[in-house]
Formats: sequence, structure tokens, C-alpha cells
Amino acid sequence: MTSGLLFFVVGPSGSGKDTLLDGARTVLADTGRFVFARRVITRPADAGGEAHEAVDDATFAAMKGAGAFLIDWDAHGLRYGVPARCLDDLARGVHVVANGSRAVVAELLARLPDLVVVEITTPPDILAQRLAARGRESADVIRARLDRTTPPFPEAATVVRVANDSTPAVGIECFVAALEAQTVRLRLGRLPIAAGQRALAVLPRDCATVRADDYLGPGRIDLAARGRSVRAEVAIAEPGTLPADSVGLTREVFDRLGLPEGTPVVLTRTPTPASRTALRKKIRGGTLDEAEYARVVGDIVEGRYPDSEVAGFLVAADRGLDDDEVLALAKVRARFASRIAWGEPIVADKHSMGGIPGSRVTMVLVPIVAAHGLAIPKTSSRAITSAAGTADAMETLARVDLDADDVRRVVEQARGCVAWNGRLNHSTLDDVMNAITRPLGLESTRWSVASILSKKLAAGATHVVVDLPYGPRARIKSLVEATTLARLFERVGAGLGLAVEAVPTDGTAPIGRGIGPALEARDVIWVLENNPEAPADLRDKVLHFASRILAWDPALGDRDAARRRAEDLLGSGAARAALDRIIQAQGAREPVRPGRLTHTVVASRAGVVADIDGFAVAGIARVAGAPLDKSAGIDLRAGVGDAVGRGDPLFVIHASAASDLEAAARLAADFSGFTIGETTALSAG
Repeated sequence: MTSGLLFFVVGPSGSGKDTLLDGARTVLADTGRFVFARRVITRPADAGGEAHEAVDDATFAAMKGAGAFLIDWDAHGLRYGVPARCLDDLARGVHVVANGSRAVVAELLARLPDLVVVEITTPPDILAQRLAARGRESADVIRARLDRTTPPFPEAATVVRVANDSTPAVGIECFVAALEAQTVRLRLGRLPIAAGQRALAVLPRDCATVRADDYLGPGRIDLAARGRSVRAEVAIAEPGTLPADSVGLTREVFDRLGLPEGTPVVLTRTPTPASRTALRKKIRGGTLDEAEYARVVGDIVEGRYPDSEVAGFLVAADRGLDDDEVLALAKVRARFASRIAWGEPIVADKHSMGGIPGSRVTMVLVPIVAAHGLAIPKTSSRAITSAAGTADAMETLARVDLDADDVRRVVEQARGCVAWNGRLNHSTLDDVMNAITRPLGLESTRWSVASILSKKLAAGATHVVVDLPYGPRARIKSLVEATTLARLFERVGAGLGLAVEAVPTDGTAPIGRGIGPALEARDVIWVLENNPEAPADLRDKVLHFASRILAWDPALGDRDAARRRAEDLLGSGAARAALDRIIQAQGAREPVRPGRLTHTVVASRAGVVADIDGFAVAGIARVAGAPLDKSAGIDLRAGVGDAVGRGDPLFVIHASAASDLEAAARLAADFSGFTIGETTALSAG
């Protein structure tokens, strides 16, 4: 038999608790499902107020000593006790409603984890009127009572609030509805199913508590108990699959709720989002302000919308956001992450819109800035569709899965870090948005501005430089588009209180020689060690951005001085030493070497390399195993503008598995990504 629930009703004097309890007793007593506890109070029976068992202090003390009370407390010179015999009613599956005190909620919760606290609330002005009408207290006493602050309930408590701000009949109706709603409980079960980011709850079709089919559809349900809750969409299991009094949660949702199997949970329909008017306004092509975005985004994160409506909103946002909306979104998004405060006038950061294979600027730039002495807590992503992200390349040398405390420690020791952003400024909002935008192919650069800068703000940055590579295969297609986007970055940054400098750069070809984690990390070390093999284009781009960051230091004053400082730090080995400090602080690893199995792709004709399709080359690197196999990738042996003869190497494929190498070699044979033009024609042009 399922145990009953104890409803512990609390509220300030004047909130109308007694009226609601009396009314609910009249409505529910005959159902046989509820009993209303008769308290023991050291107050005469004829003193007014609730019907109670009157005892003197000595009798109360004796009863307490004999274990007669489930819970007791002192208030206003009186002693109150809820009889222990209520436990017998609960064991019989009957729900018990008791007039209580918030002061003992924590103590009672320790005994009854499924306790339901019902808090009766009343607006202060109405409360003052009710207290004054009783004529028991002066205006000053009433004012002091209203000014009193009450401690919060324990986090594990299930708290239901009932507003008693209308007529007694309305208040009683709301109170009874709240009690009834909490009795719709199902036993929690963990399904042997993983569904990723999709929050899924499974009801048995023969459910003994609710009609399961009534919950199918685009809406969601909320499951709550012990101060925790989770929101999910509903699926139905055929009879016999699940116990009839249960609800099953997929692995991720069960872990998120964090309650043991068998816990009774309350099932309610997710309320219609209050922000739906704003969401529909955006879908129809309107513009939203910050408050509207806050409501819409908050409801999206809370799972109040089905995916179809979220998708409509995101498509509309992809098609059109004005500058004010981008700033509003950035401010709203920043609220969904905990901001790290560094207490320094300059905390530098750098971001690239990406898409250019091999452009591992960050891993060289961070040590230069750290060697100069500025703090640069850099968080970076892993590869999604490319052959390597900055975090993937850095992970060939050091641990990157740092939390906020790790980042603070590393920056304190080394002035900089290169960490994976998955444990830091990644948010639930990103999970929700990415699950929809990626399958739909939505990639709004204006939406990205809000996302990027909100994360920089959360990471505690004060000064940010943004790399905007443009080209026919880059995310940004033209210099005009890149320049417009740069101004937007800077305007939104200023609105967030950030100093932002956004710089369009040439993104027509890969940067550096390596494409793939280990090979890109090798290029980084070459540049830091001033190795003759170091890619000149990578070194130049690093110095270009390092000088912009260092120029923010008032001690340097201008970009020319900052450029000289960056060159000195690189040439002297100070930046290389800074990288070593960062690696040791993050947690050094045995460096990953390029894959031992190789295949060389050669030119099929003589001429000059006119173009390199970076996406094609990166695709070959991915087939070779990158980025999961960090040793896999491409080592470029020729660049745009280089003259090659027939049979000269264009690039070398590295892999650690023969099957991956063969597959990559076949793909390269179909299209290497290199376009070789006539020498004479190019010279004449």
C-alpha cells in the first residue's frame, strides 16, 4: 500500500490558515482520503481559534516524554504538538493535514522526506488589514510583524504555495486543489534507455493514477518531489511494460532529477508559458526587447515549449535580429552562466569565428600574453565538424577539462590557460539550442555574436579581440560582411561593458601546416621555439592579434610597441616558458605524436598551387581519424602560390589505423582539395 502524505500548513498570523483548514475539512473529510490532525496546545479549550486538545504545561511535558508527538514547538508563550498517531494514518495510505510552524520544517523533513509544506501567502497590505481588524495589536506591532524576515525552507522540502488574497470561498477552493494535486503521485523508475538531450518520461498505458493517453501531445509534464523537479515530454508504454503506479525516466533525466527509484513524484502538466505572446511575435517577424527575450529564453530553458515552437522561434531569429536585439540576447544569455570575477583591470580573451583549418593562433597567443603578465583565461571548444578544435590540440599536451576552481588556480600560477569550455561557460541554453539548430542547419552569425560575447562576459573577460576570417569557404563570405559583423561585435561588447576589437582576416586557405590535433600542436611548438620549420603564416597571425591585446596595456601605449613586445617574448623563449607553466598547472600529459602510418598525396601535374579547399583537406583528416584519434591528420607540404612539379608532395596523411589511412587515401585520390594552375598563366596575371 502506498503511504499517505503529511501536509504541513504554515503561514503568518492573519494569512487565514484556520479559515482554509476549516473549509478544506468540510470538503474533504467525507472522502476518507484525508484526516485533519487535532493539535495538542497549552491553551484553554474555550480560548477561541482552532479546535484543539487543551493541556497544561506539565501534561504537555509528560506527553512529549512519552513520545506522544510527531513534532512539537513553542510559539507566543504556548506549546504546540502534532500527535504521533498521525503516523498510523499515513501508514494506512491516508493523507494527513496538520496546522504547523515553519520553524520545525527541517526537523520534520528529516523524519518524513515526502513531507509537503503548504505555505499560505497573503500580500502585505491585505495582511495588515486583517491584523488590524482583529484589534489585538497596535499599528507599530503590526508593522514590526510585517517587516520580519523569515528563513527559507530547506532545499529538499516540497513547498506548495497557496495565495489567500480573495474571498474565503476562493481561498478554500485553491487550498483544496493544491492538496488534491499533490496526491497524484507515481513511483519513480529508471529506464535502461539513453535519449541524449531529449527529456523523456514514459507512462504505462494502464496507469492506475492518471489516464496516460491524456498526456500525449506536444505539451510537457513536470515531475516533482523533495524539492527537486524535472520537465519532460511523454511517451506511452504498453500494459505490462511498467508497473501501473510508476513513471519511467530515461537515464539522463533520471540522473538529472537525482532521486532514488521508488520515490513518489507528483505529476502535473507544464503550464502554458507566459512568454508565448512574445515568442509568436518574433515568429511573425517582430522585434523583442530584453525583457521579452528574458521571458522567452527562460521558458525555453525550462522546457515549457515543444521543440516545434522553439524551432520556429530560432528560424525567425536566424532570419532577422537587429542590433538592439543582439545586445538584448547577449545580456539575457549572460544570466544563464556564473560569472568569474578576477578583480583585475585587464582580463584578456580572444575568439575566432573559426572554420579555417590549422589556425591554432590561440595556443601561441595565450603564452605570449601570459608571459607579458596580463591574465588570459581562455576557454575553447572541441571540434564539431572540423579536424581539430583548440581544446583538442591543447589536450595533446595537457588536461583541458578544467572547472572554475581549476581555471582560477592555473591563471594564478601561470597567468593564462587554454581550457575546454564544456565545464565552464557551456550552458543548458546551449544544449537546448544546439539540439535544434544543428539538425536544421541554422547558423546565424548575429545570434552567435550574442552567444560568444555573453560567454566572454561570464568568463570574466574585460578586453576581447575577435578574429573574423572571411572567404568563399569560410563562415563569413566577404570583407564587407566581416566588416559589418566587426562593428556589431564592438557595439554589443560596449553595451555589455566589454572592450572589444573585431578584426576581419583572410580566410581563403588553411593557416599553418598541420591539420589535426597533434600536428597543429606541433606547429604551435615550432612557432614558440622559433624553429625554422615553423609556419610563417601562423606566426604572423599570432603577432597580429597579440599586438592588439598587448596594446591595451597602458605601459606599452601603442600597437607598434606592443608588436615589438610580442616579438621579444616570442624570440627570447619567454612565451615558450609560459606555455610550459600553463601545461604544468593544467596537468601535463605525454605529448601525442603524429600517427606513424603515412600516405603522401602528390601533384598530378606541374604548376602553381592556385587554391586549397580547406574543408576538403579537413574532411580527409577526419576520415583519417581526427579529431578523436589525436595523432591523425594532414601535414601540408605545399601552400597557395608554391610551384610544384609532377609527383611533388602536396600533403602527408597521418593515421594510427591502416583502415583509416586507406579510406583517407581513397578520398584524397578522388579530390585532394588542391587546385594547380598553369605557371605561365599565373605569372602573366
